Amino acid sequence: MIVVRDPRSAVDPSALMCRVIEACRDAIVVREAYLCDLDCAIGDGDHGTNMRRGLDALAAERQRLAGMPLAEAMSAAGTILVMSIGGAAGPLYGTLLLEIGRELSTGRPETEFPEIFQHAVAAVAQRGRSSLGEKTLLDVLYPLSDELIKHVPLQHLAEKIQGFADMTIDMKAMRGRASFLGGRSIGHMDPGAASCALLAAIVCHELAKAGAA
Repeated sequence: MIVVRDPRSAVDPSALMCRVIEACRDAIVVREAYLCDLDCAIGDGDHGTNMRRGLDALAAERQRLAGMPLAEAMSAAGTILVMSIGGAAGPLYGTLLLEIGRELSTGRPETEFPEIFQHAVAAVAQRGRSSLGEKTLLDVLYPLSDELIKHVPLQHLAEKIQGFADMTIDMKAMRGRASFLGGRSIGHMDPGAASCALLAAIVCHELAKAGAA
């Protein structure tokens, strides 16, 4: 969730942040049952419910977040997700936003967001003790980071992200509860990758639509 303001643009960064948060919450609400179904196959069956709780909490604070400097808002949003999502997903999503906020607070320009995001993904990997190819949300975050580094236009990227999640279907789970299933986890999309792809695509689409990044 990054807003790079073009001085020629009429985009209000605060209003844009509110729209992005609302769009993410609405998308999770619509897909809550689907995410739970994915999680029923290889996990506890509550991923959609947990994500709904986290995005509801974020949406409830959207006006306060929108009034903060971006670095502070990202850190605050990360804390909200850690506290409200629960399970394994809360710390991972929270770490992503907290690390983005930390990187921005060092004074790095927002135009360096691809590099900032790359550092944040590495922090998520460290927090989850996971890597690419282990059937987690990192299988969305790593290729997403690679595409951002290549400066792929956001609208084109939004159209590609679901494909990253789809690739987890053929993977064997190596982390979390799903790893206990061994080979039986193959053939099921990872629910964390699914929610990550959904949210990332929404953010890219909203920013591209606004012409703000």
